[in-house]
Amino acid sequence: MVASVISRISALVLCVAGIALLFAPDVVLPSVLPAFPPSAAWVGQLLAAAWLGVAVLNWLQRRAALGGIYGRPTVLANLALYFISALSLLRAAASSAAPVPLWLTAVVAGLLAAAYALLLLRGPFGTPEHSAR
Repeated sequence: MVASVISRISALVLCVAGIALLFAPDVVLPSVLPAFPPSAAWVGQLLAAAWLGVAVLNWLQRRAALGGIYGRPTVLANLALYFISALSLLRAAASSAAPVPLWLTAVVAGLLAAAYALLLLRGPFGTPEHSAR
């Protein structure tokens, strides 16, 4: 149950961000990185492709048991994505006068990294097998 909610939230976050970067990287990236050159919008589109791919993975796994030994590839892929993203964004935000969207993105990535870390370490929450213990 909880894993399903986490998968849906993750899919929604990645889908919204991926679509925004896919269709408007020349608008989104300069708002987060003021010195970003508009001619490098293709970098945002590549990131959008990766995010949309993980969003589809999360959406297709939304009803599966995730956590512990169940759905480990999906949980680890999301944990790596969000943990590395959170650390990179926090480093970028701390090193300069970062705009608010950068901090918000770092917080969301950190929260999702923590959720997937708990799923990895504690197992699938809210499933009948887990509740019976």
